[in-house]
Amino acid sequence: MLRIAMIGAGRIGKVHAGNVALHPRAKLVAVVDPVEASAKALAGALGCQWSTRPADLIEGREIDAIIVGSPTNTHIELIQRAAAAGKAVLCEKPIGLDIAAVDHCLDELKKTPTPLLLGFNRRFDPSAAAMKHAIDAGEIGTLRQVVITSRDPGPPPLSYVATSGGLFRDMTIHDFDMGRWLLGEEPTEVFACGNVLVDPQVTRFNDYDTAMVIMRTASGKQCHINNCRQAAYGYDQRMEVLGSSGMITNDNLCATTLRRSNASATQAREPLLSFFLERYADSYRFELDAFIDAVLGGKPVPVGAEDGRHALLLADAALESARSGRSVRV
Repeated sequence: MLRIAMIGAGRIGKVHAGNVALHPRAKLVAVVDPVEASAKALAGALGCQWSTRPADLIEGREIDAIIVGSPTNTHIELIQRAAAAGKAVLCEKPIGLDIAAVDHCLDELKKTPTPLLLGFNRRFDPSAAAMKHAIDAGEIGTLRQVVITSRDPGPPPLSYVATSGGLFRDMTIHDFDMGRWLLGEEPTEVFACGNVLVDPQVTRFNDYDTAMVIMRTASGKQCHINNCRQAAYGYDQRMEVLGSSGMITNDNLCATTLRRSNASATQAREPLLSFFLERYADSYRFELDAFIDAVLGGKPVPVGAEDGRHALLLADAALESARSGRSVRV
């Protein structure tokens, strides 16, 4: 039984804490949040302890692991504190927003090795995992192109944009990780364009809300990513991989598979699942399974700190490219 403390009682904290509370091989010991009311409310709903001080739990003997769902600027400190105390970590992406700080964190982790799973949850989505398996099994021959579409149903609050690290480090970073995972090679060149087409106030933070990215590997494999903070029709999550002998597509999910045709519409479907919490509900559960397998079963962590570092390098390159108008070598 893996004894876990949840750090962060916000939207993603509620998802992780709920999954831990229901898991047969885990015990939710506590919920930690600097906002006492939030910590108490979530802990009360799930029947565990609550605290506003993560250090007390991390350094104590009551837990074996932490899940970090707090703001990004707290991630590195919590990871290092947990590692020093011999606690395993599942941390939401990204590790941090500054590559020098991330590199220092990785150096520190080498001194106190402990399982660290980085929360690129989309790798654990059943459809994405099946796509990766098919590529590796040679179903499409030699892979040539990966195309990723990721569009949110609506933009986040400006208060979130101000501290998020920007579109490339916050939103596109999932797609950078997915792209390099599906390509099977590290991208060596990035070209990106970014614009503000949804909310003009985003310019206050020198950020974008709409972007396209092209990545290329040393062997010439290509990946195209397109993002937008607002899609009028819902949460748009699609992928396509093209190879020498075929293609595989990963389509959007709806609540049911029904299609209706009548005088006013042909093959009309129900709305897309509302946002990432619904679309990727299974992936968060499978991600937790992998974390527990790594800690209790000694299995390799399927996505770790180096994956987070590579994704951040690509995000930084995309931002540099969007601002300079030139491709950037990675």
